[in-house]
Amino acid sequence: MDNSLPPADELVLVDRELAQLEARRTQLLARRAWLVQVLYRPARAATPRWPVTPAAPAADSTPRSAQNVLLTLGGTLLTIAAVAFTLVSWGSMGIGGRAAVLCAVTGAALSAPVVLLRRGLVSTGESVAVLGLVLTVLDAYALHRVALSDTDGLGYAAVASAVLAGAWAAYGSALPRLRVPLPAGVVAAQLPLPLGVLAAGGGATAFAWAALVTAAADGAVVLWTRPLPVRITAGAGAALLGGWALLTGGWLSFSSPWSGAPLLLAGAAVCLYAAWRTPGWAVAASVVAGLAVVAAVGGLLRSAVPGDWAVPGYVLCGLALASVWRAGAGARLPRGVRTGLAGAGAATVALGLLWALPPVVGGALGPLARTTEVWSGEHTGPALVAYPATAALVLAVVAAALASVPRLWARCGALALVWALLTALPVAPGLPYAATLALQLLTTAAALWIAVRPAPLTRGLPRPGATPAASPDARTTTDRTTDPTNRPATAATGPSGTPATGPSGVSATGPAEPPASGPAGQSASGPAGQSAGGSVPPPPSAPPRVPGAGFGAPGTGWMPPRPRPQASAAEPGTVLGWVAYAGGLVSAAGAVALALDVRGATFLALGAVLGLLTGVAVLGTGARRTVSACGAVLAAAGLVFTGAAAAGLEAHWTGLALLLVPAATAAVGATARPVALPVEITGAAVGLSALGLAASRPAFLALVLALGGVIAAATAVRPERRRFASWTAAGLFLLAAWVRLGAWGVTTPEAYTLPVTVPALVVGFLRRRRDPEASSWTAYGPGLAVTLLPSLGAAWTDPEWVRPLVLGVATLVVTLLGARFRLQALLLLGGTVLALDGLHELAPYVVQVVGALPRWLPPALAGLLLLAVGATYEQRLRDARRLRERLARMR
Repeated sequence: MDNSLPPADELVLVDRELAQLEARRTQLLARRAWLVQVLYRPARAATPRWPVTPAAPAADSTPRSAQNVLLTLGGTLLTIAAVAFTLVSWGSMGIGGRAAVLCAVTGAALSAPVVLLRRGLVSTGESVAVLGLVLTVLDAYALHRVALSDTDGLGYAAVASAVLAGAWAAYGSALPRLRVPLPAGVVAAQLPLPLGVLAAGGGATAFAWAALVTAAADGAVVLWTRPLPVRITAGAGAALLGGWALLTGGWLSFSSPWSGAPLLLAGAAVCLYAAWRTPGWAVAASVVAGLAVVAAVGGLLRSAVPGDWAVPGYVLCGLALASVWRAGAGARLPRGVRTGLAGAGAATVALGLLWALPPVVGGALGPLARTTEVWSGEHTGPALVAYPATAALVLAVVAAALASVPRLWARCGALALVWALLTALPVAPGLPYAATLALQLLTTAAALWIAVRPAPLTRGLPRPGATPAASPDARTTTDRTTDPTNRPATAATGPSGTPATGPSGVSATGPAEPPASGPAGQSASGPAGQSAGGSVPPPPSAPPRVPGAGFGAPGTGWMPPRPRPQASAAEPGTVLGWVAYAGGLVSAAGAVALALDVRGATFLALGAVLGLLTGVAVLGTGARRTVSACGAVLAAAGLVFTGAAAAGLEAHWTGLALLLVPAATAAVGATARPVALPVEITGAAVGLSALGLAASRPAFLALVLALGGVIAAATAVRPERRRFASWTAAGLFLLAAWVRLGAWGVTTPEAYTLPVTVPALVVGFLRRRRDPEASSWTAYGPGLAVTLLPSLGAAWTDPEWVRPLVLGVATLVVTLLGARFRLQALLLLGGTVLALDGLHELAPYVVQVVGALPRWLPPALAGLLLLAVGATYEQRLRDARRLRERLARMR
């Protein structure tokens, strides 16, 4: 059967398919053109906005690709082959053959890069040059094995590394386009001096000196050469060898100070010179230099003084070094150098203070860790018996040094250290008990007085918002920023691209600044690191600046600076006051804890603390006044408790006596308005402790609760406390009544609930009278529920008939009142309780009746009920809706 189309129809079908293919081809070609444009978009030929400095030729024109990988692998394999030949196949050739092979291969490997560089094959030349450098090392090894086998290995290695370093440096200088030879020469230059010292039998000191000299040479390379790889390599070598030398010097400062001090001082000099010449690393280098100086001088002092005076010696060195910050400003020291030296000194002083801290902790917290009974007359020995007494000297010296600095942070530190000194004095020298307690109380008094009157300590401090005196750094910065022409100055550069400096190493415009480097370490001020001799012209797109116009002025072309939010500076007196206040509170707690050893001392300490805190509460301001008032309340409670304990009162009598404190706070709160609420809250907390003490005797507990209610009722007389205090008084009176009833053995629930229900209903009636729209649930619901629900529970468990009858009558009255006055709470609560009470009373009879009926009758009655409900279902729904609406309309 032939199913082919007629020729005419088939031709139409073929034409249609070709048209669709042509449309699809056009679409794909357009998509391809867009993708090619995106992936290979040519760079736009735009005019540069400012003159571009011609850069040095690129080190390698070939991108990092498979070619570099192949060259690296090839060079590595050739190197491995050369090493294998030298170490394994060396013995199979004669002396002439060995020399000829090595010389020929080495010469070829070192000469090939010259030809390769001329042809532009930089990567290939780099790989061959690396092979040549490795072959020179093998030549040196072969020379030692063949001709100089009797020489010392370390000595020969030192000489060979020096020769190789010179040869590689010359080779790299002759072929500057090669990047590896010069850094390799720097690496080889690290070895001659250390290896030479080891060959000569020098010890750790000589090796450290050799490392330091090599590190100094590396620093010179970093400062006076331009290729970036060379500077990075030399910098790494300087850091490694210099660090080793300084660590060795630090170790020698403990074991042999006179050997380690020159090494440390020499290293410090090298670091300071590096900090002076490289502002970017000035802080770090100056910190290392400062620590080295402290270790050197401190080690010498430590060897000349007793062991207890070693740390004070280091602290004195740190203070002298930290003083460079102020003294060096007048001497025009660079800011980075001064910052680093001062940071090193501050770190040393901080370590010294950390060493002196244990006596302070022992003096402040030692009395709290009691090991003896209260009022036993025995005193806990100091926790630190053999700690050096010079710790107090460290605190005193640092405090004096900080006090001489007119800055708020320094004054706060000095104040804290003076407090620490007074706290540590009883521990370090080991003062007797009476002197220790007296010193603690005097420290507390002095600290709290300063907290109230900190003005004498603020003399000489700048006020917030005041313009501080201009320092030399500030004047220099001001001179630069207020230049009327507002043009950046360009420092003249020397022949090697570094800023031209004077005899002291300072540039013509101040401390040396790091020059902006180009791709090859050249200065950005001109080609090959040469300055243009004047200021750099601005970009063509930036309009000329108007003389005297600041940023954002018309015609400047600059956006105005965004204003930064300024944090409000705290008053010096406030900060100093809080520092002193914190110390005073800690000393007060320590004095009270220390005074617990002796009865009389306890009364003395609590009375003194009470007087001092009361004085601060009267004379102070702000939060310190509030905290002091609360502390005075606690001190008064402590006095009352101590008096009761001294009188031998039992716990419940002591709780009764403690109610004097809440009564006093309620009286004080009526006059001391600013601190009334915190004082009353603290007094209430003392009252709670009184309840805890009286809980063992229910009768006394009821008395304490009643007296607390009296105090709260007296407080409720004040208008601002009326609402809360009145409810508190009512609750305390109710609790007192309940406790008293419980003490009498009353088990009737109505005796406990009616005292709550009656006042609650009266309050609800007054509320509804004042606000007729108030809900009955809010007005009467709580009061009714308090009595009806417990009574219902008691009625269900009561075998007598009196309680259910009385409860039924009461709930019937409540239900009728709710229906009469349309009160939802009364109707529902009363009706529910009445129904449950009636169900409880009728339940036995219902059970008897159900038991007497035939067994088929209950299902029949249930079926008739369901039929009746189903027949009148719509009517029952309407009745339920009307009932719900009526209940909803009730209040």
